[in-house]
This record gives sequence, structure tokens and C-alpha cells, in this order.
Amino acid sequence: MTYGADRIYKKVEIIGVSSESIEGAIQAAVSRAQHSLERLSWFEVQDIRGHVSAEGKVSEYQVVLKVAFELK
Repeated sequence: MTYGADRIYKKVEIIGVSSESIEGAIQAAVSRAQHSLERLSWFEVQDIRGHVSAEGKVSEYQVVLKVAFELK
């Protein structure tokens, strides 16, 4: 890929989920997107949220991302 050359991207919204961490949720989302989208290029975090268990502990992290891929 040559940066500086004209190129066009498309952005799509995805949500990553992890019981371990915010970073884990991001990585899960990006890894899955890499399998589905060709020429994945970058991401931006839109929102972070999670689930709290009955014991008051964070039991799940959810990260809303926009990922971009270069159009052919």
C-alpha cells in the first residue's frame, strides 16, 4: 500500500465484546473484521460500555468501533 496516493475508504460500525478487557474487545472486533473485509486499514473507537454482574463486578466489555477498508 502506498500512502500519499489517492484512495477511497468505506467505514462500517462493529461491536467487539470481551470478558477480559477493553483492549480484548477491540482486538476481537478487528480480528473478526479482518476475516470479513479486504484491505482493512484503520479503526476508531466510538463508544465503550459494559455489563455489571449481580456482584457489582464488570463482567463484559463492549466497544463500538468504526473500521475502514480501502475500496478496490
